[in-house]
Amino acid sequence: MGGNTEVVVIGGGYAGVMAANRLTRRDDVTVTVINPRPSFVPRLRLHQLVGGSHTALVRYDEVLAGDVRLVVGSVARIDAPARVVTLESGATVGYDHLVYAVGSTVARPAVPGVAEHAHHVAELEAAERLRAALAALPAGVPVTVVGAGPTGIETAAEIAEGGRPVTLVCGGVLGAYLHPRARRSAARRFADLGVTVLDGPGTKVTEVTAETVKLADGRTVTGGLVVWTAGFGVPDLAARSGLTTDAAGRLLTDETLTSVDDERIVAAGDSAAPSDLPFRMSAYVAGCLGAHAADTVLARIEGRRPVPVDMAFHAMCLSFGRGTAIFQIAHKDDRAMRIFVGGRAGAKLKELACTLSVKHLTEEARKPGAHSWPKDGKHRPRRLREREVRTTDVPEHAA
Repeated sequence: MGGNTEVVVIGGGYAGVMAANRLTRRDDVTVTVINPRPSFVPRLRLHQLVGGSHTALVRYDEVLAGDVRLVVGSVARIDAPARVVTLESGATVGYDHLVYAVGSTVARPAVPGVAEHAHHVAELEAAERLRAALAALPAGVPVTVVGAGPTGIETAAEIAEGGRPVTLVCGGVLGAYLHPRARRSAARRFADLGVTVLDGPGTKVTEVTAETVKLADGRTVTGGLVVWTAGFGVPDLAARSGLTTDAAGRLLTDETLTSVDDERIVAAGDSAAPSDLPFRMSAYVAGCLGAHAADTVLARIEGRRPVPVDMAFHAMCLSFGRGTAIFQIAHKDDRAMRIFVGGRAGAKLKELACTLSVKHLTEEARKPGAHSWPKDGKHRPRRLREREVRTTDVPEHAA
């Protein structure tokens, strides 16, 4: 292919930075990253920002290849037929290929009072506001964290370790991903921290007020300061631009991460829904999908056929403050094993995982194409086949 190829990456998180760095493998490709903030936000650290042990900021010149252009701004619309993105400022940027890596944010639940009375920690600015609110909170005023996924668990532990009384409202199972053995360890750690854990089906939140959190089973929790971490949402840029999305708003792609609408658009990270069967959201997945999205773009530039994405899993890490963590070992198909590493050893592994999530980006910036990840070629095709059977093998109705 002659001439220069312009690639625009929307989003400068783990997926977007990895994709941008990898695309610099070719000298005839010009890469532009568009991101709302001038610094990289390692989202794995946002709960630490809340607790005051990390800034959750990294300069882009530390993680982004030197010849990648950074545009600070937010994209208002993608015009796929014209191959142009329009920023909220009114400026436009043209492209030959586009990487859609806008990430995720907090869910917008239909629970009364959440928007008015709850903080969240899914974005840098929200985490900064939460940290300021905690600092201004009188001593002894309780904090209620809603949601017992990774964000809720880590945020509750970080706040409790700072000396605040914390109630964790699970809305279901504590740490649903964890093996039951690891889940019991998590419960013990929260007991050590003085965190009150409310779990079970009756703990779904039905309303948040200025002073209380109301549960489905009729109980009322004195809210104090409420932090909402249940669920996720994605920016509506794809839908707003007329592109096909899944039910949650993620860009719908095939297994090469190519948009079902336009082969010049690929998706990566939390905002991608390959085959309407998205991967678990995590920094690990985002980096791998960012690399694969770049490989798909490069294959098309070079006239090669892109290959399907393949990824094996190995662990999930959850911190419980600064000194303890659970490093849950996983099967390749992302099911938790009985094996986990806890305590200080788990905390060291957790810190290593956080450090490596950024180090992989810096290595890719120095040596594009360096990033690799475990694959097995089995569990993803099996899940796709099982989904096909579920959706097509429907019994006939009796006459």
